[in-house]
Amino acid sequence: MERIEQISAWLQENDISSAFIHSKENVFYLTRFYTEPHERLMGVFAFQTGEPFFVCPLMEKNQAKAAGWPHDIIGYEDHENPWDLIAEALKKRNLKLSKVAVEKETLSLSRAEMLKAVTNGAELVSAEQKLNELRVVKDEHEIRILREAAKLADYGVEAGAAALQEGISEIEVVATIEYELKKKGIQGMSFSTMVLFGEKSGQPHGNPGTRTLKAGDFVLFDLGVITDGYCSDITRTLVYKEASSRQKEIYDTVLQAETAALEMSKPGVRIGDLDLKARGMIEQAGYGEYFPHRLGHGLGISAHEYPSMSHNNDERLKKGMVYTIEPGIYIPEIGGVRIEDDVLVTEDGAEALTCYPKQLTVIF
Repeated sequence: MERIEQISAWLQENDISSAFIHSKENVFYLTRFYTEPHERLMGVFAFQTGEPFFVCPLMEKNQAKAAGWPHDIIGYEDHENPWDLIAEALKKRNLKLSKVAVEKETLSLSRAEMLKAVTNGAELVSAEQKLNELRVVKDEHEIRILREAAKLADYGVEAGAAALQEGISEIEVVATIEYELKKKGIQGMSFSTMVLFGEKSGQPHGNPGTRTLKAGDFVLFDLGVITDGYCSDITRTLVYKEASSRQKEIYDTVLQAETAALEMSKPGVRIGDLDLKARGMIEQAGYGEYFPHRLGHGLGISAHEYPSMSHNNDERLKKGMVYTIEPGIYIPEIGGVRIEDDVLVTEDGAEALTCYPKQLTVIF
């Protein structure tokens, strides 16, 4: 069933008059048109019955058609108020809209007020749960793209590792990685590329800067690409020239935890139990206080999407789900290790889509 038809069926089942879907990620999911609208309004209006319509800047109307959106498109110029055009389109359909489903987590107050104005005060309800339900299980087309995105992420780590030499800065390695990936034709990076040396690798979300590489440093790469609208996300941690016994112990602990969570992944498993498995192993090794984040997150059109792979998530894994497994240990004075794979749930297990080697690698 066409995705927009699934939304219409959901509206009927729940007695919701209409849906207004505006985020670029969910617009792409419904229309296959990927764009960054910046401050301009863009969104899909769907109804229980009847033709949906898409509103976007006029300069992007032809691109939306070319992407495959077969329904009506309302294009507006910058001097026009799109809400006036929306009001006209709704009036032509002669619909009484008592409830409108929206992305409540991202719809601004000003746009919510405009939406209520053009629908004569319709109640706004949440569409997030349904959209998450649709997007969480990937179809074969999506999986093919995610495989390619994962391969490109592997290549990014490879390019970063090849650039390592004493005295190079973190930001120089970032530049090399992104340049090499652009040459491969990527759409963009799925988030800000992270390259951290030495003690800075002990910051789970550190910022690359002018710190230069020296012998004995951990080198943490965290990067991902967007290809055909879908994201990848990989983390690998290497050591430059020489690894201490403490570094090896930390690395081995993280690798064992990551491997255990990956091997445990299969349909029907409680999501929270993956986190508990990896976390328990890190705690048993004496590093529990140094693992401050969840095990991972869903992956697809967004680099971070539903579900959250945290210990309190009681939902079950399903075939076709794609998510990250990324345990870590971060010790400020020593540095940190994180190992992250993109994982696809299969018929009776799971497959890591990211394949860059995970054994401790010392770069000379």
